[in-house]
Amino acid sequence: MEVINLEGTEDTPKILLDKDNGIFEISGRSLPEDSAEFYQPVIDWIKEYAKSPNSSTSFEFKLEYFNTASSKLILDILTSLENIDSTQIMWYFQEDDEDMEEAGEEFSELVELPFEFHSY
Repeated sequence: MEVINLEGTEDTPKILLDKDNGIFEISGRSLPEDSAEFYQPVIDWIKEYAKSPNSSTSFEFKLEYFNTASSKLILDILTSLENIDSTQIMWYFQEDDEDMEEAGEEFSELVELPFEFHSY
């Protein structure tokens, strides 16, 4: 599978999806002008990955901030991951960022995936 490796900008997160090395990460700030267009390749990649996934998948979210439009797409990504056995979500948040911690907790209640929460 092709690797998705997008460098983060002020408005878009760094995204690294690498099946061969088992790296699945979205990090940084997410407020792209068109969230649906920005995240569509990620959702397409996950759907393709779901056809032949690794034996386990640890998907990391290390977001500092995301806007409302991005939250819908993050939920879409999580929903796509529900179809992949042995998937675990690693939700990282800055130690004093209660909003990001709560956002992860809310997502964890909306999908049938195990979440681990880590502060840094």
